[in-house]
Amino acid sequence: MKIMSTYSVKIKEYNHIFKDTIRLYRRAVDFYIDVILNEWDSFLLCPNHNKVVSLAESYSVTSKKRPVVKYDFGMDFYKFPSYLRRAAIAEGYGKVCSYKSNLKNWEILDPRQRGEAPSLPKSGYIYPAMYKGNTFNRLDDLHAKLKVFYNNTWDWITVALRKTDVDYIRKHCFLRKECVPTLQKRGKQWFLDFAFEEKVKLSDTDIFDQTILSVDLGINNACTCSVMRADGTVLGRRFLRLPREYDSLKRKTDRIKMAQRHGSQKVSKLWRLARGVNDDIAVKTAKFIVDTAVEYKADTIVFEHLDLNGRKRGTKKMRLHMWKVRYVQSMVTDKAHRLGMRISRVNAWGTSRLAFDGSGKVLRGKESSKTKGNYSLCEFSTGKIYNCDLNATYNIGARYFIREIIKTFSATKRQRLLAKVPEAVYRSTCTLSTLISLDAELHAEA
Repeated sequence: MKIMSTYSVKIKEYNHIFKDTIRLYRRAVDFYIDVILNEWDSFLLCPNHNKVVSLAESYSVTSKKRPVVKYDFGMDFYKFPSYLRRAAIAEGYGKVCSYKSNLKNWEILDPRQRGEAPSLPKSGYIYPAMYKGNTFNRLDDLHAKLKVFYNNTWDWITVALRKTDVDYIRKHCFLRKECVPTLQKRGKQWFLDFAFEEKVKLSDTDIFDQTILSVDLGINNACTCSVMRADGTVLGRRFLRLPREYDSLKRKTDRIKMAQRHGSQKVSKLWRLARGVNDDIAVKTAKFIVDTAVEYKADTIVFEHLDLNGRKRGTKKMRLHMWKVRYVQSMVTDKAHRLGMRISRVNAWGTSRLAFDGSGKVLRGKESSKTKGNYSLCEFSTGKIYNCDLNATYNIGARYFIREIIKTFSATKRQRLLAKVPEAVYRSTCTLSTLISLDAELHAEA
């Protein structure tokens, strides 16, 4: 598997010298967007990227064999670097393809419901890649030369790179392949975003020999993890609560609510403080999950597939808006892939509502007199009190194993197994007891 990562290096001293370069590059992209739109029928016949670039240059770049072209790029873009020109062609072609696809989908829809047609593509806020040898040369660890447009011409300038950024990259990326950097602006500062490529081999352990880490991400508690095997054995359990961080986040959100009621002008600062605490919770949660997976040598980390679209309602709608479940899953995915672990997601419906022992729905919060309104606990129909998040992790892991085990069999054997274990037919009804029953049937047939 190929993994791409990006690290930013701040450019010291220069703040305004790159503006003309970015402006010209965006104008070049707009130029080729117009060319490709006008000649779209010809570009449709191009089989690959190289043919697209050659065709665009045949319409716009003069040469000895082609002294006259239909669209003269050199008239408005004198001495424009060839690599940046080809990058502008690729960028423009991608935007036109997206526009044509959206337009086709729009035309298929009912005229009474489809709304306005997609707008014509524009370059937007894009930044150029600085190709090695053509627009970028590394002089040493802390200095580089960039070819930019200033004083009405394209010329090389020497820039100094921030030492702390360079040291960080040297420490963490010395085994990775460095790709071309991209010139970026954030706020009032300019950066070179270096892309790094690495190849890793993901775990290919047989499903019956796998060890997985099933994760239930919560709102009140950061996460709950269970380590499981294919026969339903639970090897370990881990809880991450972070009471100090959640208490700090609650205080900050309460201050935001109070400020909003009184029309305070400092709400933006309060939101910035709350987002900082929220990001800290997400980072610590992701690190905890990966560390637990490494401790137990897990082959796969299993999450719920959560649909967070739609309007949030209720007393905890602010917490739901700030819940960084996608951010956590994204960080865990990047970290796990580097360690050779796989990531999987299962149907989230009923993982907390169904008891792992197969006894049916559980009672939570005010539904149960034994839990006294505590939503962290649940009551089974048998009267047993159990941790609700831990119950969910068992069901999450079981659904992963059931899905992967059933996929390994032929259609005939699959139907025979599902007839003996009917709870496994629908993934939304599977629990840990379903996995144990399925494992017992497999051993009976062996």
